[in-house]
Amino acid sequence: MTSAIWWQAARPKTLVAGVVPVAVGSALALRDGAFLPIAAGMALLGALLIQIGTNLTNDYFDFVRGADTADRLGPARVTQQGLLKPKAVKAGAFVCFALAVVVGLYLVSVGGWPILVIGIASVIAGYAYTGGPYPLGYHGLGDVFVLVFFGLVAVGGTYFLQAHAITPTALLAAIPVGTLGVALLAVNNVRDAATDARAGKKTLVVRFGTGFGRAEWVAMVVVAFAIPVALWAAGWASVAVLLPLLALPLVIAPFRLVRNQSGAVLNNALAATARLQLVFGLLFAVGLAR
Repeated sequence: MTSAIWWQAARPKTLVAGVVPVAVGSALALRDGAFLPIAAGMALLGALLIQIGTNLTNDYFDFVRGADTADRLGPARVTQQGLLKPKAVKAGAFVCFALAVVVGLYLVSVGGWPILVIGIASVIAGYAYTGGPYPLGYHGLGDVFVLVFFGLVAVGGTYFLQAHAITPTALLAAIPVGTLGVALLAVNNVRDAATDARAGKKTLVVRFGTGFGRAEWVAMVVVAFAIPVALWAAGWASVAVLLPLLALPLVIAPFRLVRNQSGAVLNNALAATARLQLVFGLLFAVGLAR
């Protein structure tokens, strides 16, 4: 029973945000003859540990800061529900971050000091998203955090780890991974706009309104689908990079929900956007590897 609760606390449905960047970065390394399977696997493990640590940190701090209350509209949080004690959740976050550091020691031995910088920055940012004296998510910086760390840093870092270099293609390929992560956050913030405002959580949606959040979702998805076309048009990837366009039908359902709905029903849009991110990301990785 306890293990099931901890699995719930890890929020497995969100872990696609850790899987897709490593898949895309590794696909590019494979295309360029630099793929290192053990390093890629360890990078995936480290990314998932940081993701879970971030999730647990959010669970703890959103509860103690008053953002997660009985009025919560999103999926259940273990701290808010009383399934785990706050101190236990906070300790679990630190254990995940510590294990990520251990994994990082191997990654640094493969990729050198730039990987050390990336790893330290990622752990600090994961904690600072809702923790610390200036929580990023509470000051409208969550969108930038996701774009940078779940896009540019994660994809670029995975590629650099294996190729010991960074290329314009790798940086451009990181953009749709990050923007679809931001789209997920936009749905979350539109759904929670009222409760976030009461808790003093000044997301961009709280600052600029739900209309902004809906437009942000559309913009992030449009950018994501434009990048494969740009890569192909620029001659930086083969026609196979257009494979993600097969995921376009998956845009319809969440778009209708994001455009017209509010409140708890947006949980369905959140799940649909996560599904879009996974399918797009895997097709993108396959296309880039060819």
